[in-house]
This record gives sequence, C-alpha cells and structure tokens, in this order.
Amino acid sequence: MNCIEVHWYGLAYACAIVIAFYMALRMIQKDPKRFPIERKEFESYFLWAELGIVLGARIGYILIYEPNSGYYLTHFWQIFNPFDSHGNFVGIRGMSYHGGLVGFLIASYLYSRKDLKKLLIYLDLIAISLPLGYVFGRIGNFLNQELVGRVVPKDSHLGQIIGIMVDNQLRYPSQLIEAFLEGVIVFLMVVWAKKHTKTHGLLIVVYGLGYSLMRFIAEFYREPDSQMGVYFLNLSMGQILSLFMVIVSLGILLYATKNSKKIKENQ
Repeated sequence: MNCIEVHWYGLAYACAIVIAFYMALRMIQKDPKRFPIERKEFESYFLWAELGIVLGARIGYILIYEPNSGYYLTHFWQIFNPFDSHGNFVGIRGMSYHGGLVGFLIASYLYSRKDLKKLLIYLDLIAISLPLGYVFGRIGNFLNQELVGRVVPKDSHLGQIIGIMVDNQLRYPSQLIEAFLEGVIVFLMVVWAKKHTKTHGLLIVVYGLGYSLMRFIAEFYREPDSQMGVYFLNLSMGQILSLFMVIVSLGILLYATKNSKKIKENQ
C-alpha cells in the first residue's frame, strides 16, 4: 500500500491558514468597533479569500514563472493536478505570491460587492492576520530547500556568518530572511498602523507598501528563478511585481481616503 508523502511546505501552509484565521477572529473579538464583523460572516468571507489566494497563486505562477505555460493553458485541468504522470502524489508545485494577491483582491471584491462598505474592513483583517502566518510558509520553503538564496560573495562578512551550505555552495538563507522581513517586520508595521490610524483600509495599505519594500530588499539575497533571470537594472521578477504592488496599494489608499470622506459627510 502506497503512502502519501507529506511535504513540509504543505504543513507550513496549513499552519499559516490556521494562524491567519484565528488571529483575525481574535481581532474581531478584541476590537469590534474597528472590525464590526460577525464570526459566521467572516468565516464565509475567509473561505472566499482562501479560494481566491490558491487559484490566483497557482494561475499566477503558470502565467508568470512556468516555462511550459502553453501546455497548461491547453491542458487546464493539469494546473491543479497533485499527481505526476506515474500517479505519484507530488502536491501542487509552483505558487506565486503576487498572483495570490490578485486572486485575494478579486475574491474579496466579489464577496463584498453587495456591501462594499465592508470590503476595506475585510482587507484590514487579513492585513493584520496574514504576516505571521506567512512566516511559516517561508520556513516551509527553507525546510524543503526551495527558493534558495544567492551564493555568498567571498568579501561578504555578513554572508560568511549567516550563510548555509546548499549543494556544496555557501548561500544566504533567503527564506529565513524573507520570513523575518516580510513576516515579522511587516506584522509590526501593521500593528503600529492599527494603533495610530482609524480609517478603514489603511492597514491593508501599510501591509502592501511594507511587504513591497521588504520583498524588494529580500530579493537581493534570493536566487532569481532560473527560467526568469533578471531584467532591467538587474531587477528580479519578484522586485518588478513588488513595484506594481506599490501602485495597487496606492490605489487602495486613494479609495480608502475617498470612502472615509463619504462616511464623514454622511454622519
């Protein structure tokens, strides 16, 4: 009888979902004025958001990073097939964070379209509950030895201290660097924003801008995808997409500001 192999990334992703879910529930309970959402209502939304993230992350990877994207576009059912050609369970490999972000925003809008006043509240809830869960995702990458760091230059004193051996090469532990910068630091940014702002939508803006900055920095220590390489100014695809994320975040800021003015005018 064949056993299904459990992958570290899958376990880490499951932990991330659980942490994000319960952190959001805690925020609803702890600060009902800022997050006036019922638990059952949030549970329904969370399912939509998670579905949007998974669909967006996988499709985004196929469209942006997958070298054989043409095959998947003509064999769409293979995009989410967790088995290889021999019937062995290998999981769904290849997820794009930025694709997941697009899927998340689309799912959030579709769920909230009948009551757009709650859209920004939902986004803020995810903004404060997601970062620490994200840490587990990157730890999963580290344990799987995927998304490895760049080779440490011989003149890098920091690299010589924190570097790890991967395939007989000293590399930066980029996954752990990302876990710290994009997870812990971004979480602290959002917590700070929560204490100093009251406008709905600003938490997701701080998250978007903070993540973009931290990801841009972390990419200097992460090996670019072999099939992608680097582009103009030696920027990686992750850095380019992070710049687009800044634009999206500023767009949400504009929407949140206008929405806040409308609420004050109607009071």
